[in-house]
Amino acid sequence: MADYRIFRAAPLTRAIAAVVAAGGSDAREAGLVAENLVEANLQGHDSHGIGMVPRYVAALLEGGLHANRHVTVKLDAGALLTLDGNAGYGQVLGKEAMELAVPRAKQHGSCVMMLGNAHHLGRIGHWAEMAVAEGLVSIHFVNVISHARVAPYAGADARFGTNPVTVGIPLPGGPPFLLDMATSAVAQGKMRVAYNKGEKVADGLLIDDHGHPTTDPRYVVVPPWGALLTTGAYKGYGLSVVCELLGGALSGGGTWHYEDHSRMRVYNGMFTVLVDPARLGTREAFERETRAYLDWLRQCPPAPGHDKVRIAGEPEREWKAKRTKEGIPVDPFTWDEIIAAGEKLKVQKDVIERLASGA
Repeated sequence: MADYRIFRAAPLTRAIAAVVAAGGSDAREAGLVAENLVEANLQGHDSHGIGMVPRYVAALLEGGLHANRHVTVKLDAGALLTLDGNAGYGQVLGKEAMELAVPRAKQHGSCVMMLGNAHHLGRIGHWAEMAVAEGLVSIHFVNVISHARVAPYAGADARFGTNPVTVGIPLPGGPPFLLDMATSAVAQGKMRVAYNKGEKVADGLLIDDHGHPTTDPRYVVVPPWGALLTTGAYKGYGLSVVCELLGGALSGGGTWHYEDHSRMRVYNGMFTVLVDPARLGTREAFERETRAYLDWLRQCPPAPGHDKVRIAGEPEREWKAKRTKEGIPVDPFTWDEIIAAGEKLKVQKDVIERLASGA
């Protein structure tokens, strides 16, 4: 990691906020976007971190992303909410959407919330974290309208996005269970990170522009376009379709059904179900069975090459502790892209460097 730059979270956040603000965002929005991206890096999800900034700047300049937009309420039926994001920053829209849905779930016991036409919502686990912090179960199906990156099972080219599924469950007496996964075999952003590092990726993740297996991440970063495969073959493919039908079609945000590699915007539709487990009358059983089951899992001897069995959410918490202490590594290619994006918005390199260094 000798070539990597190491940044502390707080000054890096200020540097990213300066770039976002230069695109027309007010101080609150710039801060929310920057904090969200840096938090993704802290949790080990570099694919959803500050490396997204060049894509955001390109989307701003082409007119697919708009600063200072807020959710519009299309339907408010108490426990049913339909929202439109007006192509604004997803980091703002996701927060506003959850701030509307969480109180309704606590009032009614549950809430179904649909958010369409939001620019990139970032790490969907961030929104589940808002819910579990309030004691709520949180389920999300999200579609992605961008460049098609993922092939259907038995298909030879890309037809949809990485379409994440996220589930957050508050656990009694401890941190939550938080599953946040792409329905592709790997997140598209991880391919961008690998490409920027000049690395190959594991077998079984990608096909090239002729539909043949490859380990070269360039095929989902630059033309000629190949595709990611779905996780679990036809099982991940099925979940991907669920994300399109619920997150895309049912939310009103739209589905991916056309060929277009020309635009840089990334739109998400999100179908969210929030449930207050305290209202279900099963609290005693839930607490008893949760403890028993997690103890059972953790007593499992680790397989060769592994130190222990974990549940979803634990790796992210471990990464955050490590990177909060040691700093966030950023490869030079990604950092140069961020500098170039800032310069497109008239933020000079020395300003970004000075802010990021904490000077």
